[in-house]
Amino acid sequence: MNSTYANHANKVWKEMIKDHSGEWGMDIHHWDWVPGVGVIAMLEYYEATGKPEVLAYLQEWVKHNSEKAKGTKVINSIAPYAIFPALYRITDDAWFRDEANRVAEWLIKDTPRTREDAFEHTVTENVAFAEQVWADTIFMAVLFLARTASLVGNKIYAEEALKQVLIHLRLLQDEETNVLFHGWNCGSGNHMSAARWTRANAWIAAGIPMIVKEIDQLVTIPDELKDRYGRLMSGLLAYQQEDGLWSTVMDQPHFYREVSGSAGIAYGLLKGMDLGLIPPLEETAAAVEQVVTSIVPYITEEGIVRGVSGGTPVMPTIQAYQDDISTYPTLYGQGLVLMLFAEVLREEK
Repeated sequence: MNSTYANHANKVWKEMIKDHSGEWGMDIHHWDWVPGVGVIAMLEYYEATGKPEVLAYLQEWVKHNSEKAKGTKVINSIAPYAIFPALYRITDDAWFRDEANRVAEWLIKDTPRTREDAFEHTVTENVAFAEQVWADTIFMAVLFLARTASLVGNKIYAEEALKQVLIHLRLLQDEETNVLFHGWNCGSGNHMSAARWTRANAWIAAGIPMIVKEIDQLVTIPDELKDRYGRLMSGLLAYQQEDGLWSTVMDQPHFYREVSGSAGIAYGLLKGMDLGLIPPLEETAAAVEQVVTSIVPYITEEGIVRGVSGGTPVMPTIQAYQDDISTYPTLYGQGLVLMLFAEVLREEK
Protein backbone atom coordinates (compact mmCIF):
# COMPACT_ATOMS: atom_id res chain seq x y z
CA MET A 1 0.00 0.00 0.00
CA ASN A 2 1.18 3.53 -0.65
CA SER A 3 0.34 7.08 0.19
CA THR A 4 -1.69 7.65 -2.98
CA TYR A 5 -4.52 6.70 -0.62
CA ALA A 6 -3.91 9.99 1.18
CA ASN A 7 -5.36 11.79 -1.85
CA HIS A 8 -8.45 9.57 -1.90
CA ALA A 9 -8.96 10.05 1.84
CA ASN A 10 -8.73 13.82 1.47
CA LYS A 11 -11.29 13.86 -1.34
CA VAL A 12 -13.69 11.68 0.65
CA TRP A 13 -13.37 13.95 3.70
CA LYS A 14 -13.84 17.17 1.71
CA GLU A 15 -17.02 15.81 0.15
CA MET A 16 -18.40 15.04 3.61
CA ILE A 17 -18.10 18.66 4.77
CA LYS A 18 -19.79 20.23 1.74
CA ASP A 19 -23.33 21.57 2.01
CA HIS A 20 -25.65 18.66 1.31
CA SER A 21 -28.72 20.19 2.93
CA GLY A 22 -31.85 18.13 2.37
CA GLU A 23 -30.01 14.92 1.45
CA TRP A 24 -30.75 12.40 4.21
CA GLY A 25 -27.58 10.42 3.57
CA MET A 26 -25.13 13.32 3.21
CA ASP A 27 -26.51 16.19 5.33
CA ILE A 28 -24.03 16.41 8.19
CA HIS A 29 -25.86 19.13 10.10
CA HIS A 30 -28.18 17.08 12.26
CA TRP A 31 -27.70 14.85 15.32
CA ASP A 32 -28.09 11.17 14.51
CA TRP A 33 -26.13 8.07 13.57
CA VAL A 34 -25.53 9.13 9.95
CA PRO A 35 -23.46 12.25 10.74
CA GLY A 36 -22.32 10.46 13.91
CA VAL A 37 -20.44 7.84 11.92
CA GLY A 38 -19.13 10.68 9.76
CA VAL A 39 -17.57 12.59 12.65
CA ILE A 40 -16.24 9.40 14.29
CA ALA A 41 -14.45 8.72 11.01
CA MET A 42 -13.14 12.28 10.79
CA LEU A 43 -11.64 11.90 14.25
CA GLU A 44 -9.87 8.72 13.06
CA TYR A 45 -8.64 10.67 10.04
CA TYR A 46 -7.36 13.49 12.24
CA GLU A 47 -5.58 11.09 14.60
CA ALA A 48 -3.91 9.37 11.63
CA THR A 49 -2.81 12.53 9.82
CA GLY A 50 -2.73 15.35 12.39
CA LYS A 51 -4.39 17.71 9.92
CA PRO A 52 -5.42 20.79 11.95
CA GLU A 53 -8.28 21.63 9.57
CA VAL A 54 -9.98 18.33 10.41
CA LEU A 55 -9.83 19.01 14.14
CA ALA A 56 -11.04 22.57 13.60
CA TYR A 57 -13.99 21.25 11.59
CA LEU A 58 -14.97 18.77 14.33
CA GLN A 59 -14.92 21.49 16.98
CA GLU A 60 -16.99 23.79 14.78
CA TRP A 61 -19.41 20.96 13.95
CA VAL A 62 -20.12 20.31 17.64
CA LYS A 63 -20.59 24.03 18.29
CA HIS A 64 -22.97 24.32 15.34
CA ASN A 65 -25.03 21.17 16.02
CA SER A 66 -24.97 20.35 19.73
CA GLU A 67 -28.29 22.14 20.39
CA LYS A 68 -29.92 19.57 18.10
CA ALA A 69 -28.87 16.81 20.52
CA LYS A 70 -31.46 17.91 23.07
CA GLY A 71 -34.28 15.90 21.52
CA THR A 72 -35.20 12.34 22.39
CA LYS A 73 -32.26 10.20 23.43
CA VAL A 74 -32.08 6.94 21.49
CA ILE A 75 -29.28 4.51 20.67
CA ASN A 76 -28.73 5.99 17.20
CA SER A 77 -28.47 9.57 18.50
CA ILE A 78 -25.62 8.60 20.83
CA ALA A 79 -23.16 8.08 17.95
CA PRO A 80 -21.91 11.69 17.63
CA TYR A 81 -20.98 11.77 21.31
CA ALA A 82 -18.23 9.22 20.62
CA ILE A 83 -15.90 12.05 19.62
CA PHE A 84 -16.38 13.94 22.92
CA PRO A 85 -13.76 12.08 25.01
CA ALA A 86 -11.05 12.81 22.44
CA LEU A 87 -12.14 16.43 22.10
CA TYR A 88 -11.88 16.83 25.87
CA ARG A 89 -8.35 15.40 25.87
CA ILE A 90 -7.34 17.71 23.02
CA THR A 91 -9.00 20.93 24.20
CA ASP A 92 -9.25 20.44 27.99
CA ASP A 93 -12.76 21.90 27.72
CA ALA A 94 -14.66 20.35 30.65
CA TRP A 95 -17.96 20.64 28.79
CA PHE A 96 -17.00 17.69 26.57
CA ARG A 97 -16.20 15.51 29.61
CA ASP A 98 -19.33 16.53 31.50
CA GLU A 99 -21.60 15.89 28.52
CA ALA A 100 -20.00 12.49 27.95
CA ASN A 101 -20.59 11.59 31.60
CA ARG A 102 -24.20 12.75 31.45
CA VAL A 103 -24.99 10.66 28.37
CA ALA A 104 -23.13 7.63 29.74
CA GLU A 105 -25.28 7.79 32.88
CA TRP A 106 -28.41 7.75 30.70
CA LEU A 107 -27.14 4.68 28.86
CA ILE A 108 -26.39 2.86 32.09
CA LYS A 109 -29.58 3.76 33.93
CA ASP A 110 -32.35 4.67 31.50
CA THR A 111 -31.91 3.28 27.99
CA PRO A 112 -34.53 0.64 27.11
CA ARG A 113 -33.23 -2.93 27.39
CA THR A 114 -34.43 -6.26 26.08
CA ARG A 115 -35.20 -9.22 28.33
CA GLU A 116 -31.60 -10.40 27.77
CA ASP A 117 -30.40 -7.01 29.12
CA ALA A 118 -29.14 -5.87 25.72
CA PHE A 119 -29.58 -2.22 24.78
CA GLU A 120 -32.73 -2.22 22.64
CA HIS A 121 -32.02 -0.68 19.24
CA THR A 122 -33.88 2.62 19.35
CA VAL A 123 -33.91 5.15 16.51
CA THR A 124 -34.80 8.80 15.90
CA GLU A 125 -37.39 7.91 13.24
CA ASN A 126 -40.97 7.40 14.41
CA VAL A 127 -40.78 3.61 14.52
CA ALA A 128 -40.10 1.13 17.31
CA PHE A 129 -38.18 -2.14 17.23
CA ALA A 130 -39.36 -3.52 20.56
CA GLU A 131 -37.20 -6.28 22.02
CA GLN A 132 -34.87 -6.16 19.00
CA VAL A 133 -31.08 -6.43 19.22
CA TRP A 134 -29.16 -5.05 16.23
CA ALA A 135 -25.45 -5.29 15.49
CA ASP A 136 -25.43 -1.53 14.82
CA THR A 137 -25.80 -0.73 18.54
CA ILE A 138 -22.20 -1.73 19.27
CA PHE A 139 -20.84 1.03 17.05
CA MET A 140 -23.56 3.63 17.63
CA ALA A 141 -23.62 3.55 21.44
CA VAL A 142 -21.29 1.03 23.09
CA LEU A 143 -18.20 2.61 21.48
CA PHE A 144 -19.12 5.92 23.10
CA LEU A 145 -19.60 4.22 26.48
CA ALA A 146 -16.19 2.53 26.24
CA ARG A 147 -14.46 5.79 25.33
CA THR A 148 -16.10 7.60 28.22
CA ALA A 149 -15.11 4.77 30.57
CA SER A 150 -11.50 5.23 29.50
CA LEU A 151 -11.66 9.02 29.81
CA VAL A 152 -13.01 9.12 33.36
CA GLY A 153 -11.61 5.78 34.59
CA ASN A 154 -15.10 4.42 35.30
CA LYS A 155 -15.06 0.64 35.72
CA ILE A 156 -18.87 0.42 35.75
CA TYR A 157 -19.03 1.96 32.27
CA ALA A 158 -16.30 -0.39 31.06
CA GLU A 159 -18.04 -3.45 32.50
CA GLU A 160 -21.31 -2.44 30.83
CA ALA A 161 -19.57 -1.92 27.48
CA LEU A 162 -17.97 -5.36 27.76
CA LYS A 163 -21.29 -6.92 28.78
CA GLN A 164 -23.09 -5.41 25.79
CA VAL A 165 -20.42 -6.68 23.38
CA LEU A 166 -20.72 -10.20 24.76
CA ILE A 167 -24.53 -10.19 24.75
CA HIS A 168 -24.60 -9.00 21.14
CA LEU A 169 -22.07 -11.61 20.04
CA ARG A 170 -23.93 -14.41 21.82
CA LEU A 171 -27.29 -13.42 20.33
CA LEU A 172 -26.15 -12.59 16.80
CA GLN A 173 -23.29 -14.98 15.99
CA ASP A 174 -24.19 -17.87 13.70
CA GLU A 175 -22.48 -20.94 15.18
CA GLU A 176 -22.42 -22.61 11.74
CA THR A 177 -20.63 -19.89 9.73
CA ASN A 178 -19.30 -17.72 12.64
CA VAL A 179 -20.56 -14.52 10.99
CA LEU A 180 -23.36 -12.39 12.41
CA PHE A 181 -27.03 -12.12 11.66
CA HIS A 182 -28.39 -8.59 11.30
CA GLY A 183 -30.67 -8.78 14.32
CA TRP A 184 -32.33 -10.86 17.04
CA ASN A 185 -35.92 -10.59 18.23
CA CYS A 186 -36.01 -11.35 21.93
CA GLY A 187 -39.77 -11.71 21.91
CA SER A 188 -40.01 -14.32 19.17
CA GLY A 189 -36.61 -15.81 19.98
CA ASN A 190 -35.27 -15.78 16.42
CA HIS A 191 -33.10 -13.86 13.94
CA MET A 192 -36.17 -12.70 11.96
CA SER A 193 -35.20 -12.97 8.27
CA ALA A 194 -31.82 -14.37 9.38
CA ALA A 195 -29.84 -12.22 6.96
CA ARG A 196 -26.07 -12.31 7.19
CA TRP A 197 -26.01 -8.64 6.26
CA THR A 198 -22.57 -7.31 5.51
CA ARG A 199 -22.80 -3.88 7.11
CA ALA A 200 -24.16 -5.35 10.35
CA ASN A 201 -21.03 -7.48 10.49
CA ALA A 202 -18.92 -4.41 9.71
CA TRP A 203 -20.29 -2.43 12.68
CA ILE A 204 -19.10 -5.14 15.05
CA ALA A 205 -15.93 -6.07 13.15
CA ALA A 206 -14.82 -2.43 13.36
CA GLY A 207 -16.37 -1.61 16.71
CA ILE A 208 -14.96 -4.39 18.90
CA PRO A 209 -11.26 -3.54 18.50
CA MET A 210 -12.08 0.16 19.01
CA ILE A 211 -13.91 -0.76 22.23
CA VAL A 212 -11.27 -3.20 23.51
CA LYS A 213 -8.60 -0.54 23.00
CA GLU A 214 -10.52 1.72 25.40
CA ILE A 215 -11.49 -0.68 28.19
CA ASP A 216 -8.66 -3.20 28.46
CA GLN A 217 -6.98 -1.18 31.22
CA LEU A 218 -10.18 -1.19 33.28
CA VAL A 219 -11.50 -4.74 32.81
CA THR A 220 -10.08 -8.11 31.83
CA ILE A 221 -10.99 -9.00 28.25
CA PRO A 222 -12.33 -12.57 28.50
CA ASP A 223 -11.23 -15.41 26.26
CA GLU A 224 -14.81 -15.74 25.02
CA LEU A 225 -14.66 -12.32 23.38
CA LYS A 226 -11.31 -13.05 21.75
CA ASP A 227 -12.53 -16.46 20.57
CA ARG A 228 -15.80 -15.13 19.15
CA TYR A 229 -14.10 -12.19 17.46
CA GLY A 230 -11.44 -14.43 15.94
CA ARG A 231 -14.08 -16.81 14.60
CA LEU A 232 -16.09 -13.87 13.26
CA MET A 233 -13.19 -12.45 11.29
CA SER A 234 -12.22 -15.86 9.89
CA GLY A 235 -15.85 -16.40 8.90
CA LEU A 236 -15.98 -13.04 7.16
CA LEU A 237 -12.87 -13.75 5.13
CA ALA A 238 -14.53 -16.91 3.83
CA TYR A 239 -17.25 -14.76 2.23
CA GLN A 240 -14.94 -12.22 0.56
CA GLN A 241 -15.69 -12.34 -3.17
CA GLU A 242 -13.02 -12.69 -5.84
CA ASP A 243 -13.22 -8.97 -6.62
CA GLY A 244 -12.22 -8.22 -3.01
CA LEU A 245 -15.58 -6.99 -1.69
CA TRP A 246 -18.57 -8.52 0.08
CA SER A 247 -22.12 -8.75 -1.28
CA THR A 248 -24.72 -6.75 0.63
CA VAL A 249 -25.89 -10.09 2.09
CA MET A 250 -22.61 -11.94 2.22
CA ASP A 251 -23.81 -15.48 1.54
CA GLN A 252 -25.64 -14.29 -1.60
CA PRO A 253 -22.76 -13.77 -4.06
CA HIS A 254 -25.12 -12.66 -6.85
CA PHE A 255 -26.33 -9.69 -4.72
CA TYR A 256 -24.68 -6.32 -5.34
CA ARG A 257 -21.31 -5.52 -3.76
CA GLU A 258 -21.58 -3.21 -0.76
CA VAL A 259 -18.71 -0.80 -0.23
CA SER A 260 -19.40 0.54 3.27
CA GLY A 261 -19.63 -2.89 4.87
CA SER A 262 -16.57 -4.09 2.98
CA ALA A 263 -14.58 -1.08 4.23
CA GLY A 264 -15.72 -1.63 7.82
CA ILE A 265 -14.71 -5.29 7.74
CA ALA A 266 -11.28 -4.43 6.31
CA TYR A 267 -10.81 -1.77 8.99
CA GLY A 268 -11.67 -4.38 11.62
CA LEU A 269 -9.14 -6.80 10.17
CA LEU A 270 -6.39 -4.17 10.35
CA LYS A 271 -7.35 -2.99 13.82
CA GLY A 272 -7.85 -6.54 15.08
CA MET A 273 -4.36 -7.53 13.95
CA ASP A 274 -2.88 -4.37 15.44
CA LEU A 275 -4.42 -5.07 18.87
CA GLY A 276 -3.61 -8.78 18.84
CA LEU A 277 -7.25 -9.89 18.69
CA ILE A 278 -6.51 -11.85 15.51
CA PRO A 279 -3.18 -13.24 14.23
CA PRO A 280 -1.14 -10.85 12.02
CA LEU A 281 -1.15 -13.16 9.00
CA GLU A 282 0.17 -12.24 5.57
CA GLU A 283 -2.97 -13.59 3.90
CA THR A 284 -5.13 -11.35 6.08
CA ALA A 285 -3.06 -8.30 5.18
CA ALA A 286 -3.36 -9.31 1.51
CA ALA A 287 -7.15 -9.59 1.85
CA VAL A 288 -7.27 -6.07 3.29
CA GLU A 289 -5.10 -4.72 0.49
CA GLN A 290 -7.49 -6.26 -2.02
CA VAL A 291 -10.41 -4.50 -0.34
CA VAL A 292 -8.67 -1.12 -0.46
CA THR A 293 -7.71 -1.57 -4.11
CA SER A 294 -11.24 -2.67 -5.01
CA ILE A 295 -12.88 0.31 -3.27
CA VAL A 296 -10.88 2.97 -5.14
CA PRO A 297 -12.90 2.66 -8.41
CA TYR A 298 -16.08 3.32 -6.41
CA ILE A 299 -14.80 6.79 -5.42
CA THR A 300 -15.69 9.55 -7.88
CA GLU A 301 -13.33 12.36 -8.82
CA GLU A 302 -15.30 14.60 -6.42
CA GLY A 303 -14.82 12.14 -3.56
CA ILE A 304 -18.29 10.55 -3.42
CA VAL A 305 -18.25 6.88 -2.37
CA ARG A 306 -20.64 4.87 -4.53
CA GLY A 307 -22.03 1.39 -3.87
CA VAL A 308 -23.31 2.18 -0.37
CA SER A 309 -26.66 0.70 0.64
CA GLY A 310 -29.22 3.02 2.17
CA GLY A 311 -30.48 2.93 5.74
CA THR A 312 -31.53 -0.64 6.39
CA PRO A 313 -33.72 -2.07 9.15
CA VAL A 314 -33.92 -5.84 9.52
CA MET A 315 -35.74 -6.61 6.29
CA PRO A 316 -38.66 -9.09 6.11
CA THR A 317 -36.83 -11.39 3.68
CA ILE A 318 -33.26 -11.86 2.52
CA GLN A 319 -34.25 -11.01 -1.07
CA ALA A 320 -35.57 -7.63 0.14
CA TYR A 321 -32.00 -6.53 0.96
CA GLN A 322 -31.25 -6.80 -2.75
CA ASP A 323 -34.58 -5.64 -4.20
CA ASP A 324 -35.71 -2.91 -1.81
CA ILE A 325 -32.51 -1.24 -0.54
CA SER A 326 -30.97 1.04 -3.14
CA THR A 327 -27.49 2.53 -3.06
CA TYR A 328 -26.71 6.22 -2.75
CA PRO A 329 -24.06 8.47 -1.14
CA THR A 330 -24.12 8.58 2.67
CA LEU A 331 -21.94 9.94 5.43
CA TYR A 332 -21.60 6.49 6.96
CA GLY A 333 -20.41 5.13 3.60
CA GLN A 334 -17.93 7.99 3.30
CA GLY A 335 -17.02 7.47 6.95
CA LEU A 336 -16.28 3.76 6.87
CA VAL A 337 -14.12 4.23 3.78
CA LEU A 338 -12.35 7.19 5.44
CA MET A 339 -11.71 5.06 8.54
CA LEU A 340 -10.15 2.35 6.41
CA PHE A 341 -7.91 4.80 4.55
CA ALA A 342 -6.97 6.49 7.84
CA GLU A 343 -5.89 3.15 9.29
CA VAL A 344 -3.84 2.41 6.16
CA LEU A 345 -2.17 5.83 6.45
CA ARG A 346 -1.51 5.28 10.14
CA GLU A 347 0.22 1.98 9.42
CA GLU A 348 2.34 3.58 6.69
CA LYS A 349 3.94 5.99 9.16
